[in-house]
Amino acid sequence: MTVIAEHTSCAEVDAATPTSSTREPVAALLPVVGGDTTVPLVDGTSRTYANLDYAASAPALESVAARVTEVLPLYASVHRGAGYLSQVSTALYESARQSIARFVDARPDDVAIVTRNTTDSLNLLAGVVPAGGKVLVLDVEHHANLLPWVQASQRHGNTTTILPIGATVAATLDALRRELASQSYALLTITGASNVTGEALPVDEVVALAHAAGTRVAVDGAQLVPHRGFSLAATDADYVAFSGHKTYAPFGAGALVGRRDWLDTGTPYLAGGGAVRDVRADRTVWQPAPARHEAGSPNVIGAIALAEACDRLAALPAGALLAHEEALRARLVDGLGAIDGVEVARIWPDSTDPVGVLTFTVPGHDPGLVAAYLSAEHGIGVRDGRFCAHPLLAHLGSSGGAIRASVGVGTTSEAVDRLVEALRRYLTDGPASRYEVVDACWAVVDDTRPLVQVHGLDALAATAAAACGPALDD
Repeated sequence: MTVIAEHTSCAEVDAATPTSSTREPVAALLPVVGGDTTVPLVDGTSRTYANLDYAASAPALESVAARVTEVLPLYASVHRGAGYLSQVSTALYESARQSIARFVDARPDDVAIVTRNTTDSLNLLAGVVPAGGKVLVLDVEHHANLLPWVQASQRHGNTTTILPIGATVAATLDALRRELASQSYALLTITGASNVTGEALPVDEVVALAHAAGTRVAVDGAQLVPHRGFSLAATDADYVAFSGHKTYAPFGAGALVGRRDWLDTGTPYLAGGGAVRDVRADRTVWQPAPARHEAGSPNVIGAIALAEACDRLAALPAGALLAHEEALRARLVDGLGAIDGVEVARIWPDSTDPVGVLTFTVPGHDPGLVAAYLSAEHGIGVRDGRFCAHPLLAHLGSSGGAIRASVGVGTTSEAVDRLVEALRRYLTDGPASRYEVVDACWAVVDDTRPLVQVHGLDALAATAAAACGPALDD
């Protein structure tokens, strides 16, 4: 690899404090499963959960859950079964593939491969880059669009160059142009929207300069696709990868869509049944894509769920998704900006049209403590840590972690206003409960709130470590 360069209860405060915004209320754009779920607070009350963690995993659309319930009685093996249900399941699976491809405006000769998620998709793509092909990637990327290329370089002898971003979008584009002119690259892979700040480079401009240099472009669409949609045809990007669990279909499927040639001839992602035409003791004849990379029994239900989500999002009125998200993000930015002691992170001052993902810090306060307070005392779910983007967090001066709030089609202005007021209350009066670090995670001392009874899990404290996970990561 080459590297270039204790107080009044929160319930009382929330009831007494006026709204943090004078803007018009924003309703949910689409109904999601669990949108009216209530959670227990540490003071003994409960509130409707304010889910501001869509960027990690979005809830299922109600239509997606309904579709899964509808097709489960029809589920059977696909592709090689003569039974009626096998034929039905095969038709449903292949129809789902078409919906997925259509959602990202795939070209007629593109191929859609059903994967597990974006990470899976990008690892698959890394394995089919032609031998000796150099890959260029920016240090702004999520680990899913960084580590696969590094690993592929180590395994196959290809070269991966990690290019530092510039101080502005313009400077970064200039750096890309110079680097692409300096040597021949097979592939440039970029984020469609940062999972940290929601910002991005203009994809069509990046594609144009890369193609001028004879370089293909892959887009990590994990955040872009569910927030804005994407068009392979309009941008002329060569590949896009995205995840069902971020696109309101958390049933274990994702997709890689793009140019067929590398995928038809590259090393099969998995070796197994369904990916082959013929196997003998001395040789194997592989199928072309997509079967070549879908060995084993595929996630039929997951693919159908993702297709339903794609179709439902595509059916929204033109501009509705953008307008909903812009209203929520503006409300959040204005609200946080009015609080002394809160700093919103930006990558580039000249970036435009960020998606509904925003990261902030409260200098002098541990992000994990702030997130734990928001959850325990206000019923707000945010993400804290380094969001699987460690180089970017270091670039932003937040190696110790930060706090991320993200919105989606099920988000309302009430959730955003609640977050703003909760942070204001935190900085004014501090937490009402006592917190301590347990197994690297902040938790309420002697927390007795019950979890929903699921397989014997009945105490929040008993699962605190498992819920927190590795320190400072996503």
